[in-house]
Amino acid sequence: MTSTARTLTLTLTLDSGDVDVNLGIDERGEGRPFLLLHGGGGPQTVAAFAGFLADQRPARVITPVHPGFGGTARPDWLTDVPTLARVYVRLLDELGLSEVTVVGNSIGGWIAAEMALLGSDRISGVVLVNAAGIHVPGHPVADPFTLTPAELSALSFHDVEKFRIDPSAFSDEQRAAAVANRAALQVYSGPHAMADPTLRERLAKITHPVLVAWGESDQVTDTTYGLAYADAIPGARFELLLRTGHMPQIETPEQLLTAVWDFAGTHAADRPNG
Repeated sequence: MTSTARTLTLTLTLDSGDVDVNLGIDERGEGRPFLLLHGGGGPQTVAAFAGFLADQRPARVITPVHPGFGGTARPDWLTDVPTLARVYVRLLDELGLSEVTVVGNSIGGWIAAEMALLGSDRISGVVLVNAAGIHVPGHPVADPFTLTPAELSALSFHDVEKFRIDPSAFSDEQRAAAVANRAALQVYSGPHAMADPTLRERLAKITHPVLVAWGESDQVTDTTYGLAYADAIPGARFELLLRTGHMPQIETPEQLLTAVWDFAGTHAADRPNG
């Protein structure tokens, strides 16, 4: 498997006029196209799964870095998830892809949901993996800005001891990246702690096939929250992932791979992409 990293300059049309954004992407493998969107922990939270998917299946996996994460620049006008979703639909146009399965985890799932609402015909289906973004009374998203990394880690994994994050072991580079990721996440998440009060109602307009895949042990966005996500999307299918938490792509990648590939096979056609 080969991995190619590159930066694309995309032009987006806003009410104020045309604006440019530099977007870093990593591409792996060949075959059925997948757009893989990372969560608040940064691109490293999906990097291994991108390689695993491209190794184990005939898949072309495209993993962008959300501007502001991983030491990248974020333009001043890019401050919310709906606009970031527009950037990624524009990316699919730039790459000339069709029959794309969009897979997003945590805030990446929120971005994927907003992409589905844009109705791009380049997308064949969307997989929301322990997504954030909606408001569910009594089941709030755990606020990453009030928790220590250790506390957040304890809420994120089924096997906490195996996957516990130890910030004291970070290199200076890793520590700086974590600070930058947190700052970018705070901008995108908006004033309502990882939720858009309007999103849950708007999800009823989605027409793309959607799989809501949920780690049963997640305490960041719990199972009731996941079921509410699926219930809000017409025709969405809910799949509970066993013995895993908020990031199944890290904790049980084989289980998530099966769910994602089977879903993509149902909704995507095998044909060459640009």
